[in-house]
Amino acid sequence: MLYAIPAFLLLIAVEALSYRFAPDDDERGYELRDTTTSLTMGVGSQVIGVPWKLLTVGVYAAAYTLAPVQLSPTSVWTWVLLFFAEDLAYYWFHRGHHEVRLLWAGHVVHHSSVFFNFSTALRQSWTPMTSMPFWLGLALLGIPPWMIFLQQSVSLLYQFFLHTERISVLPRPVEWVFNTPSHHRVHHGANTEYLDRNYGGILIIWDRLFGTFEPERATVRYGLTKNIGTYNPLRVATHEYRAIWADARSTSSWRHRLGYVLGRPGWQPAPHPQPRPVPAQ
Repeated sequence: MLYAIPAFLLLIAVEALSYRFAPDDDERGYELRDTTTSLTMGVGSQVIGVPWKLLTVGVYAAAYTLAPVQLSPTSVWTWVLLFFAEDLAYYWFHRGHHEVRLLWAGHVVHHSSVFFNFSTALRQSWTPMTSMPFWLGLALLGIPPWMIFLQQSVSLLYQFFLHTERISVLPRPVEWVFNTPSHHRVHHGANTEYLDRNYGGILIIWDRLFGTFEPERATVRYGLTKNIGTYNPLRVATHEYRAIWADARSTSSWRHRLGYVLGRPGWQPAPHPQPRPVPAQ
């Protein structure tokens, strides 16, 4: 990923210039403050991620040594298994980070821009600690940890190219099997019909199998259902954690506190039923 950063920056510049010389009224393009925030979030995620990745390497290596069978990296079938298993792990990682509020508090960073371009791909979380369990099973299957990390990098490289409005719809067989810019625009949409859809990494087949697929129809409105209105990287990184803390402190019920932390984003306790009025005699 570090080696890819110069290519990412070059492609961001090329895409931004494409809007300058071939503008499209239906596409938002770039905004300097938004792009600066996205790039800052990307740099921060790489710096913060270094010690966490070292810990993750150790945990996955330990799990690999406990695997009943250790698969050979020289076998083509190990790579085939890795491709599908890693992509499935990413699907559940991604879906979990939309359906559990504490996990969403980190992932919401990636959805906080009202623009959708290559720089948005680099707007990443500063709290990567929640990702470890989702790929641990691959090491327990006997896949060498270095292969897992390599395939994760391949997936992230692929997903960079999904963050663009400049590519419309690809041929139908590609759209049916693979995640595409069209599918990923839906995922970043705040439209009601687009919420919590299209979680796939490289493949879109998991969304089709598990009922979370939605094609792009209506014009996508990017951002959050309630946008945060700030370009401050620290606030972008932490705003949902602060909101969780405020909600949890607002109630004395531990059941409600757990709901605010572990429920779906937007969870609210059920209102108390109002007593029925006593009819006049």
